[in-house]
Amino acid sequence: MNVVDHLIYAAPHLDAGVERLESILGVRAIPGGRHPSYGTRNALLALGPEAYLEVLAPDPDAPPPERPRLFEIDRLDAPKLAAWAARNSDLEGRVEAAHRGGVKLGEIQSGGRERPDGSVLAWRLTDPHVVLGDGIIPFLIDWGTTESPARAAPKGCTLLRLRAEHPDPARIGAMLLALGVELAVESGRAPALIATIGTARGEVELT
Repeated sequence: MNVVDHLIYAAPHLDAGVERLESILGVRAIPGGRHPSYGTRNALLALGPEAYLEVLAPDPDAPPPERPRLFEIDRLDAPKLAAWAARNSDLEGRVEAAHRGGVKLGEIQSGGRERPDGSVLAWRLTDPHVVLGDGIIPFLIDWGTTESPARAAPKGCTLLRLRAEHPDPARIGAMLLALGVELAVESGRAPALIATIGTARGEVELT
């Protein structure tokens, strides 16, 4: 699972998403910060030394963003595992290779947010507004010299497996191959990401 940087658990309301996760995993995510350009805020918990789970929800104190919020958050009725990010230190090379394989990830962008303690996180990523394979295809992220948020997030959970289901697994598998990412994709009635997480209560599946 060393390619997984973080999983995104999208929720219509942050507190409700945090509470639901705590009821499933037994660990409470802590506030991470706000993303002014996206109109969102988040809370985090660790899934390993370099991987974490991000609860992402609209920020009620932010003005409406110019574009729809990421991962169709404004249309959600309940929290769901909506997307994931793969860690890569050569974004330009990977984007070019993926483009040659017919997978267009969009422009590479710079991102950042302020933590509650006032420190600033910075990263580079492919455009998260570009949704491919119904959310099964990850966007790419490079933290550069910034420490992974997983280091400061609450511990107690470990990401054991990540897999997906899709009505057209062959097409999704070809896109992942072009991207250079390994992810098991099985046939399913609807697109879905399924994370198997080890907790103090045993293994649980998060969708």
